Amino acid sequence: MPFYYLIGIAFALLGLWVQSRLKSKFAEYSKVTLGSGLSGREIAERMLADHGIRDVKVISVQGQLTDHYNPVNRTVNLSEDVYHGRNAASAAVAAHECGHAVQHHTAYVWLGFRSKLVPAVSVASNILPWILMAGVLLISSFPQLLLGAILLQVGVTLFTLVTLPVEYDASKRAMAWIQSKGIAQPREYEAAKDALDWAARTYLVAALAAVAQLVYLIMIYSRRR
Repeated sequence: MPFYYLIGIAFALLGLWVQSRLKSKFAEYSKVTLGSGLSGREIAERMLADHGIRDVKVISVQGQLTDHYNPVNRTVNLSEDVYHGRNAASAAVAAHECGHAVQHHTAYVWLGFRSKLVPAVSVASNILPWILMAGVLLISSFPQLLLGAILLQVGVTLFTLVTLPVEYDASKRAMAWIQSKGIAQPREYEAAKDALDWAARTYLVAALAAVAQLVYLIMIYSRRR
C-alpha cells in the first residue's frame, strides 16, 4: 500500500497547491477594476439576456468561491463578492456560471450526461471509502468487495472526466461573450481568462487523481486474484 499512499499524498498536495494558487489569483484579479464598471450581477443578467434566457434568476449566496448554476431551480448563484464585485475576477466567475445556463438552454450534451450521473455518483462517493477499506483488508476472503469498490470508482472517475468538457466549454463561452461585447479591456480580459484557467485546473487535478486511483485499484485486484 505504500505506493497508493504516495500517489494519494502527491495528488492531495497538488490539489492544495492549485487551490491556493486559485485563491491568490482571484484575490489578485479582484483588484483589477473593470473599465465598464459592471458588477457580477449585471454581467450575468446581460449574458443571459443576450442568449435569450428569460427564466433564470441571478441571486447572491454566502461564502467564497461558492458560485454555481443550479439547473433544478434555474438560478445562477453568485457569492457576495462576485455578485457585487466590479472587477475582472467577478466578471470571469459570473460569465462562467452563465455559461452553464447557456449549456442548459442549448441542451449541451455533456452537461446533460453529467446531470444524469449526479445522483448515482453522490451515493457512490459516500459509500466508496468504506467499501474500499473493507475490500483491501478482506481481499483474500472477499475479493468481490474490492471489485465493488472498483465499479464505484469507475462511476466517480467517469463523472470527473465528463466534468472537464463541461467546465472548459462554460469558460470558453464566457470569455467569447465577454470579448464580443467589450465587457473587459485587454488587460482585464487576460486577468479574467487566467482566473478561469486556474479554476479549470482544479477539475483537471481531480480527474487525474480519480484515474490514478482507479488504475491502482485494478492493479491490486489483478495481483490478488
